[in-house]
Amino acid sequence: MKAARSAAALTLLLLLLAGCGSPAAGPKSTPPPAPSSATGAPADPTDAAWAQLMTPMNESAVALLSLAADRSGDTAVRRWAAGLRTSQNGELARLRPLLARMGLPDTNVHEGHHMPGMVTADDLARARTLKGAAFDRFLVERIGAHLRQTAQVSRSETGAGTRPDAKRLAAALVSARRAEIARLPAPSGAPG
Repeated sequence: MKAARSAAALTLLLLLLAGCGSPAAGPKSTPPPAPSSATGAPADPTDAAWAQLMTPMNESAVALLSLAADRSGDTAVRRWAAGLRTSQNGELARLRPLLARMGLPDTNVHEGHHMPGMVTADDLARARTLKGAAFDRFLVERIGAHLRQTAQVSRSETGAGTRPDAKRLAAALVSARRAEIARLPAPSGAPG
């Protein structure tokens, strides 16, 4: 059992490190050590890394989803984006208290990092230049990547994490992602 947990933790950390390339001029940061939790379960590095990754990933996805109200050319895409934005905000309402229970700051330790599935500042800038079907295709592609990557990272947390509250939340996110991926719209004007 211990070997399986170690292998799963290594997998999660490798996934995080592989996708976390800092730009050459970007700031160097080291995640703070994870303290013990108030619930008695240790906040190990896997739990801390997962929560500190999921929070900014959802925040950036919410920022992109928020643009759909004014930029989307498809009523169904606008409705889908509004519903998913509500869901992502609900997850943030559970992630932020988890960070607090772990004694971790609610700051983005991945600021400036280029990670799979992360909606970047460049993505947001580009999205603001798009309208109609072009925006819809971009939105669905970027949010689809976000959903798939956060599902993968959350699956790793369910196997490698040690905190029961973090593992329960990760399992809920995996289940939610399965449903959300199945509901990804095919925007009008999408290449067939």
